[in-house]
Amino acid sequence: MLGLIWTIQVITSILLIVLVLIHSPKGDGIAGIGGSAQLFTSQKGAEKNLNKLTAIIAVIFMVCVFLLGFGIVK
Repeated sequence: MLGLIWTIQVITSILLIVLVLIHSPKGDGIAGIGGSAQLFTSQKGAEKNLNKLTAIIAVIFMVCVFLLGFGIVK
């Protein structure tokens, strides 16, 4: 079980790196903190799906880190 979690973590880490590099640069600057930079812009369908996929992979990665970090899986 421990080997499976490590494998999932390695795969998700590589996927996260690739997905973050695929994202288009926004260049929001300081306005990106409050979310006001996206007030008058819309996302295309492909970018929405890319954002969702990145979020899902990030959650899977965080769960693996949590399981391995606290020693829940042995």
